[in-house]
Amino acid sequence: MRQIVLDTETTGLEVEQQHRVIEIGCVEILNRRITGKTYHRYLNPERDIDEGAKAVHGLTREKLAKEPTFSQVHAEFLDFIRDTELIIHNAPFDVAFLNGEFTRIDTPHRLADLCRVLDTLALARQMHPGQRNNLDALCKRYSVDNSHRDYHGALLDARILAEVYLAMTGGQAMLVLSAESDGARSRARQSGPARAAIRIPLIRADETELAAHEHVLALLDKASGGKTVWRKL
Repeated sequence: MRQIVLDTETTGLEVEQQHRVIEIGCVEILNRRITGKTYHRYLNPERDIDEGAKAVHGLTREKLAKEPTFSQVHAEFLDFIRDTELIIHNAPFDVAFLNGEFTRIDTPHRLADLCRVLDTLALARQMHPGQRNNLDALCKRYSVDNSHRDYHGALLDARILAEVYLAMTGGQAMLVLSAESDGARSRARQSGPARAAIRIPLIRADETELAAHEHVLALLDKASGGKTVWRKL
């Protein structure tokens, strides 16, 4: 399954006030593995940037003056995200801004027509009701390193969100055992001294733990629109 973690930076907070997207960052996840493939563009908004927005992402109109406009990159952007599941934190914000850009260049595209969208903020609120669920809080909760996040940046935040999402929905992004390490372990077993057998106790989950596990599975099933595999097995 191909998923794209997406984040944007904008000139301000209100799409209704003709604020624009000035940065798009995307990170590809394939079968729950961060592949390293990304899409990243700075965009010329052709308008001023609010002071509050500058304080968040550090981008200015002058820095972006020579960047392409959204109309110049929208085709390559669509090629990257089409027919995927978009993973976005506070998805209504980014979706509204991107749809606003589509409208501005008079295209028929809307994100909902091109991709499925999963809002990790809504998912986090279901999993952790009554707690802070912004990206920094989730990084702390799931032990994701965000120490290099001095400013918000679309690609940086997408990379961090990819790690947070994988931790939220099942743990490790990838576990790779190389042939070399497997061989080394095999040789060690063959040549090493005999060791006494170790009895490992089996501790079964109690009713409370099983209920909590079932609750998390139900949340994931709901967030995926009933497409989770374990309900079908």
